[in-house]
Amino acid sequence: MQRRYKTTIWIWATSVVLALALVVGGCALYVADYYRADLGAIEAFAAACNVTETVVADGVIAYGEADAEVGLIFYPGGKVEYSAYEPLMMALAARGVLCILVEMPFHLAVLDVNAADGLPEAFPQTDRWYIGGHSLGGSMAASYAAEHTEEFAGVVLLGAYATADLSASSLSVLSLYGSEDTVMNREKYEKYKKNLPANLTETVLEGGCHAYFGMYGRQKGDGEPAMSAEEQICASAEHMANFMLKGER
Repeated sequence: MQRRYKTTIWIWATSVVLALALVVGGCALYVADYYRADLGAIEAFAAACNVTETVVADGVIAYGEADAEVGLIFYPGGKVEYSAYEPLMMALAARGVLCILVEMPFHLAVLDVNAADGLPEAFPQTDRWYIGGHSLGGSMAASYAAEHTEEFAGVVLLGAYATADLSASSLSVLSLYGSEDTVMNREKYEKYKKNLPANLTETVLEGGCHAYFGMYGRQKGDGEPAMSAEEQICASAEHMANFMLKGER
């Protein structure tokens, strides 16, 4: 009886260890599979820009002048290397917006929703702040804004929707997505539109896709774009800058 009991315990313990190993192994494979930044394309884009770049902290980079009137804290898309958004940040900075790009743990903004904590205070000369992001990053940025409505003038959603309720806030919201975006769930986008305040600016980039807000190549499941990543980034920066620079708090 005792030997049988020990055998049962051994089998149970072995099963638990194997199950944990499978879970850990699966998680490791999941987080290791992400979209890498296209360094060559980013370098070529950066060569045409004359933008100040400052390392604020580990994984936090500022683009633009520290005394800019308007600032944007940006959360990258899920499973996308954050440096893929450097061109968008540079394009915005060239238009007068101080941009703070934040790296996320394992490239998932859901693991650090509060990454924006303390960042506006690091740039006291910037009077008006927005927070935004791409895809999952946009959703998490909206969730952060919902808990810090008095700190921001508005939210910028790129190929994203807000699961947090912002409808009663005074925040301005820009929702920008590509006409060929087949990654963003359109049913959920329409469902959660009720979470946005009346002060909503919704813009569709004709020919734009989901991935081309950054420079990391094509994304699985995305539509066929009718513009290049550089064209979509520049068009997006123009819409975003117009939205933020004309805003008032």
